[in-house]
Amino acid sequence: MSAADTTLLRPRMLGRATVNVVVALSVLYTLLPVLWLVLAAGKTRDALFGSNILSLKDFSFGQNLHDLFAMDGGQYGRWYLNSLLYAVLGAALGALVSVACGYAFDKYRFRHKEKLFGLVLAAVMVPQTVLALPLYLMASCTGLVNTFWAVFLPVLFNPFGVYLGRIFSQGYVPDEVLEAARIDGAGELTTYARVALRMLGPGLVTVFLFQLTAIWNNFFLPMVMLSNQDLYPVSLGLYTWNSQATVEPDYYPVVIMGSLLAVLPLILAFVLLQRFWRSGLTAGSVK
Repeated sequence: MSAADTTLLRPRMLGRATVNVVVALSVLYTLLPVLWLVLAAGKTRDALFGSNILSLKDFSFGQNLHDLFAMDGGQYGRWYLNSLLYAVLGAALGALVSVACGYAFDKYRFRHKEKLFGLVLAAVMVPQTVLALPLYLMASCTGLVNTFWAVFLPVLFNPFGVYLGRIFSQGYVPDEVLEAARIDGAGELTTYARVALRMLGPGLVTVFLFQLTAIWNNFFLPMVMLSNQDLYPVSLGLYTWNSQATVEPDYYPVVIMGSLLAVLPLILAFVLLQRFWRSGLTAGSVK
């Protein structure tokens, strides 16, 4: 190898090494809290406040798990089921609504279509916390405060999901296929349900995953809407326990164990649906 080739190779190797170091630090920054959570979830209360929390000693996973589901009459199990109901059902219906709206914006022509879509894009930039008070006032007027519907109905409508639905419709559903279905005598609803929706499968899964994550981590809206602890999701329930832990330290181990269990549905959903999610993220990249 000549001296010139060596001179050109050194900057490449240095740049590659720099990228690898940055990636390694990012992975470490991401995984360390997860490692801490896994190890801390199995610690006793005394070991939890010790300086050797990252050690592999003093584990009591079984006892902490038992205490978690026994605390306050099994309240955590009720919260967990509430979160599954809010998130899974809400994400499924919300994804269907978002993809259908995105499909309509893409395939149909109507007055002020682009202006309305501009409003949808503007709504994407509005923080959800800003909408909490108006939603509470609307729920109060309709008598829905402190009910299941006060948390469930608002999550069905997601402007970002509508935007993604339009992108997926542009990337996955050719106009020629829809025209062929119409020529064969299919109505608009049949064309969408039997032809377009099947093509939009990866996009539907992607919107579902985004919705599932957002609803599962939803905290501020349930805190504003709910006062009945039996309706709390996991996020709000663990926050309540964590507030009580300052007075009763026995809550700390169960809060950490509950936090560990709370991330499992999201991990499971991404593992099972990652194939569709990856293909969905590249929907518009090859157009």
